[in-house]
Amino acid sequence: MDDILHINVENAPKEHVKDHGNYEFYMRSLAPLYSKDCTVTHYEIPPGKSNYPYHYHMQNEESFYILSGKGLLKTPKGDITVSAGDYIFFPPNENGAHKLTNISETENLSYLDFDTESAVEVSFYPDSKKVGIWGKKVNMLYKTEQSVDYYEGE
Repeated sequence: MDDILHINVENAPKEHVKDHGNYEFYMRSLAPLYSKDCTVTHYEIPPGKSNYPYHYHMQNEESFYILSGKGLLKTPKGDITVSAGDYIFFPPNENGAHKLTNISETENLSYLDFDTESAVEVSFYPDSKKVGIWGKKVNMLYKTEQSVDYYEGE
């Protein structure tokens, strides 16, 4: 796209994701087809839920801006309570590992998520010992214990 994108968050399509017990969220992708290097997503996490497991990226940088609500951010250095007005940056390495959980009993946790986007991204999930390979044509998860020798099968 060669023009400025102007969209109101409330007018963006809203997707409800509830795939697994403690994980549930609503998301609005604000620029899914317009940017090749950056994504912006508005998330709402219901009370007591998280949107994604504890993970970190190897290529993509990620930033959160908390709009409303109260959350508990799990990091490698310990848990941090976050609330409206907080900005958090996650570097693309193990120091940027994170998981956000809504700790309110009644209010959704609402935030904007800004991500750089690589053609192919690798994410690690330390708690579940998984690795994810993500991209425009690939979405795969593996257990890290299943690693093989470089020449196996060749």
